[in-house]
Amino acid sequence: MMTKGNRNLAVALAAAVLAAGVGVADAAIPESRGLTATAANSKQAGWDGITREAVQIDFGKGWVTKGELTYPSDAKGPLPIIVMLHGSGLNDMNQTVAKGKSTFVPLAQAASSEGYATLRFNKRGVTDIGPVERTDPAQRAPKEPYNQIQQDAATAIRFAAKSPKVDPSKIFLLGHSEGTNVAANLAADPDKYRIPKPAGVIGMGVVGLKFRQLITLQIYGRLLLQLHDEFDVDGDGQLTATEAVNGLAAQPKETADQFRSVLLDGDKVLSSTDTNHDGQVAIDAEAGPVLRKSTGIDNYPNVPGLDQSLIDYINDISRFPVVSEALPKFSGPTLLLNGENDIQTPARGALVADAAVAAAGNKDHESIIYPGMAHLMNITSKFSPEPGEPDQRVIADIRSWLKSHR
Repeated sequence: MMTKGNRNLAVALAAAVLAAGVGVADAAIPESRGLTATAANSKQAGWDGITREAVQIDFGKGWVTKGELTYPSDAKGPLPIIVMLHGSGLNDMNQTVAKGKSTFVPLAQAASSEGYATLRFNKRGVTDIGPVERTDPAQRAPKEPYNQIQQDAATAIRFAAKSPKVDPSKIFLLGHSEGTNVAANLAADPDKYRIPKPAGVIGMGVVGLKFRQLITLQIYGRLLLQLHDEFDVDGDGQLTATEAVNGLAAQPKETADQFRSVLLDGDKVLSSTDTNHDGQVAIDAEAGPVLRKSTGIDNYPNVPGLDQSLIDYINDISRFPVVSEALPKFSGPTLLLNGENDIQTPARGALVADAAVAAAGNKDHESIIYPGMAHLMNITSKFSPEPGEPDQRVIADIRSWLKSHR
């Protein structure tokens, strides 16, 4: 059996299923600290020739958020615009991830090179770059949290449409992770959300599969995948003691401890897992049930280790169509991008969604799967991904698509 700590290691992955940012929660942080972070951000490279306007967007229910409208400084006339929609969690306008990396800044800069304006904004509950968060539960975890995220995104789109710099008939939505689902739901029914029909949708890390499948992958399925991919050298579905010991080599300590507790007793396979006592552990038939029980995945969505706010989020987002269900209702151009190493929103979801868009009769659709890339669209390990900004190949493909759809 896995220890409580090891079980929570697996369960904690679920909190990042659609997440990107790492927040700093402190309601007492003075405004000057947030301004310092923003000022530091303004010195980043890549903004030459781009005008950056600080804006405020009233999301209602007591929250006015900060945002930034950018556009080529020499632009003339109303511009097409990209509204950027974050992954889940309390993300700032840059979608700042661990180690100060940003998902959205390089994309905003690239879009300007193709003559586009962009709008980035802090999510409800986030006051500044960092992200710097408020502790107010009414803003951090509102009632119907996913629906509120959609409503806030719609408000941002309406804000963009009113800018004199923007052509309201050329509003593109670019979503990452959760943002792909938000973009698809809004594009599928713009009248419901009181927004102009989007001119196109770009999705990165696509939520193309049912949310229960994604959570199951994150908490339970990824463990079996890792045993197959990194431990089972001969691919026979069985682990000898030698394969188990070798598989633990170079694993992070918590991961090694987690698997050791299921596979090994010293240098022999664990007899309680090896139920047929053949001296090997069948990954699916023997390790699988142990891992399934220890993770508590069969109690979905009330999985041990998930806090109530996350369970509320899971229940709320599950009420809405995923990308493969919603996006086929949108008749405009679509571009779906996914990393082959993504174990948060697997590449299969992007392919399923693209196929559904094609089946609906949309001729202007494209999907690209990138070898070696994970959820943040950077080259990194599949099972121990490091944070990073989108790979230059991703940026180049988005630029090319934007150029052809301007």
